[in-house]
Amino acid sequence: MAKELEVKVLNIDKEGIEKQLIGIGASLISREEQINYLLDSKENKIQNEHDSYLRLREKKDLETGKVDYTFTLKENVARDGIRENIEINTKIENKNALLYILEVLGVHTISKGFKERISYKYNDIRFDIDTWDKDTYPYTYMEIEVEKEEDLNKAIKILNIDEKNISTKSIVELREDLGLND
Repeated sequence: MAKELEVKVLNIDKEGIEKQLIGIGASLISREEQINYLLDSKENKIQNEHDSYLRLREKKDLETGKVDYTFTLKENVARDGIRENIEINTKIENKNALLYILEVLGVHTISKGFKERISYKYNDIRFDIDTWDKDTYPYTYMEIEVEKEEDLNKAIKILNIDEKNISTKSIVELREDLGLND
């Protein structure tokens, strides 16, 4: 069980932000393609009653071709200037078996989204540049994930990020803002 502190930076120039990250000495962690399955009951009990979500992530490393699966429960804890979550992850060997078990238990795939993720690390700061398929979310954004809130302030300052582009919203909430949810 891990605690994570994160924000999204909207309205980014993907190539420009990568150049900035390389310029400050950030190290490339990975380039990957992902399929993200958002899972819930038909009543959306996990989201509505617990302000949480279940996700199955299929990740393909574009360098090695290796594919792995991670099942996650993400519980929102706070949202005052920074999004704080408790994230519980476990590796999965058989995606189809898990999806079948969940279906029998009344937990279904609510949505399935595809994205490219490019990840960098600078000191204790992780930067994920996410480009979703157009139906899931049409704009590229960057997530900044930190262990300490002061590192977020450091990242914002180093990259000269305009604070009006910082969001604590989840992808579900960003989709709602654009009228993309059913």
